[in-house]
Amino acid sequence: MKLTKESVTRVLHKIATPGIGTNLVESGALNNVQVFGEEIDVDVTITTPALHVKKKLEVDIIKRIHDELFEKAVVRVNIKVNAPEKQPEIKGPDMPGIQNVIAVASGKGGVGKSTVTANIAVGLADMGFSVGLVDADIYGPSVPMMFDVEFARPKSVTVNGRSLMEPVMSHGVKVLSIGFFAGVDQAVVWRGPMASKALNQLIKDAHWGELDFLLIDLPPGTGDIHLSLVQAIPVTGAVIVSTPQNVALADARKGVGMFKMDAINVPVLGLVENMSYFTPAELPDNKYYIFGKSGARNLSEDLGVPFLGEVPLIQSIREAGDIGRPAVLQGDSPAAEAFKEVTRNMVEQLVERNDKLSPTRKVEITTMAGCSAVKK
Repeated sequence: MKLTKESVTRVLHKIATPGIGTNLVESGALNNVQVFGEEIDVDVTITTPALHVKKKLEVDIIKRIHDELFEKAVVRVNIKVNAPEKQPEIKGPDMPGIQNVIAVASGKGGVGKSTVTANIAVGLADMGFSVGLVDADIYGPSVPMMFDVEFARPKSVTVNGRSLMEPVMSHGVKVLSIGFFAGVDQAVVWRGPMASKALNQLIKDAHWGELDFLLIDLPPGTGDIHLSLVQAIPVTGAVIVSTPQNVALADARKGVGMFKMDAINVPVLGLVENMSYFTPAELPDNKYYIFGKSGARNLSEDLGVPFLGEVPLIQSIREAGDIGRPAVLQGDSPAAEAFKEVTRNMVEQLVERNDKLSPTRKVEITTMAGCSAVKK
């Protein structure tokens, strides 16, 4: 029998396409048939990547051609797989009731990131939002002191058969910190995996209830904790805190770069410049730019991210943190107004982000190789 393209195609009408049900021809899986004397090339594309499925299809094609057309034909079957891309899980299913997760980060330590986070959290609560705060600075938790709950211990509550931690309430904010579980003088000496596991427990093994905002106070730098966070839950946006001097700005640039990486892709809501200038209590109208002027503002313009505001270096901010009553609660004081402005600007950027961008996806990185070094 003379082999032709038409006769081979008729035979392939009798073979079902894996995962679809209709035959290879009608489903469009058959891409091409070439006949060269007693040699036949068959090109097929399927959507099932399983090796045993591909092998079975190859055997079925060869057997049909041998049985119905020519037993000695040399049949070469080329099977390509065009599997639909698996979509990462998007925000919602694993954190029900939490509308927005905001990461507050800094490239460098000592720039007042926790102070800014605490004041934003209380500022949001004062605006009428329901707010939670996770102190993810595993090695240096300072949030308990800033909320005057150093000696508090979260209680256990059973929800839907699960035993969960009940966050500590202070100044209208639900707070959880590793500091609640370690002694005041006890150092937390953990390797990265242990710290990451602790972060996951603080976030997912807690009874947060309904929240408009969950703020995550991250440790300085760009490391295990940061990757663990974006892998654990979809982060709506990030806020970067810096001081004006170049040594801090260089690290803040890396912090922005980390969230903007293709593998992470968390929108940066903006930069906050802390310790922008010094104003002594006896000279409230004077500004002394001890660490330089407008460094974070200029960096935000350079990187194309919003500038959320500047916070002065004022003694009352330090005192407020030490006694556990965030400065944003100080009425119409310059410190309170600075934090209120930062909070309002962050909310505005968040509204714009939620209007224009799709919901955040959890990051799927299986190894550290998934994240290359962040360039300056």
